[in-house]
Amino acid sequence: MAPSITAFFPAYNDAGTIPSMVIAADMTLRSLTDDYEIVVVNDGSRDYTPDVLEELTRSYPRLRVVHHVKNRGYGGALRSGFANATKELVFYTDGDAQYDPREMVLLLEAMAPGIDVVNGYKVKRSDPLHRVVIGKLYHWTVRTAFGLAVRDVDCDFRLIRRRVFDKVRLERDSGVICVEMMKKIQDAGFKIAQVPVNHYHRAYGRSQFFNFGRVFRVGVDLIRLWQELVLHKGQSQTQTDGVAAVQEQR
Repeated sequence: MAPSITAFFPAYNDAGTIPSMVIAADMTLRSLTDDYEIVVVNDGSRDYTPDVLEELTRSYPRLRVVHHVKNRGYGGALRSGFANATKELVFYTDGDAQYDPREMVLLLEAMAPGIDVVNGYKVKRSDPLHRVVIGKLYHWTVRTAFGLAVRDVDCDFRLIRRRVFDKVRLERDSGVICVEMMKKIQDAGFKIAQVPVNHYHRAYGRSQFFNFGRVFRVGVDLIRLWQELVLHKGQSQTQTDGVAAVQEQR
């Protein structure tokens, strides 16, 4: 049976890359199924991304554009994309073309019965050295602190069954949403498969993450998320176990 797929891309100042992402996604999805849609979340772009997307909708009827008047952050764009997905499977990656949408075929092949999420992991990170080093440190920190089993939580190339979000509620507006999502998915008991994917140099624009102010805010948000999902959850579980032990003694 042919799959039912939503492919969506969060986009912020990605006018130079989003056309290729939409075209590649449409070509790939047409080869896989007749039941698909493409969604682009324009997260308050200040370049000509809205104009490019308007032009693309004239040629690609399966394309829907969700416009944010103001930038809501990466997490806000992802939550908007998931909320606007209508198909059984939801694929997403970034609109900056550092991943190839055609490789969603690899994720689909791994989406066997019983698998709920297919998470990509980068074969090799194609970024400047300082970003590679910071990325490795970030990944090691969050894997250790949150007890994550995924190889690459920072790889935004995922295929997820939409029903996962009947149980998993996402709340973050920053890039920390990826840690929040995979931690909640893992803790909810959903089955995760992992496949290697390619990562490419940024051909247009610049990263919105790698500046001191953004890194500091992400650090603070990570600490708050850890308190919520690890510390307080652990305390709550300890209290629950204590109550159960008292009841058994009675």
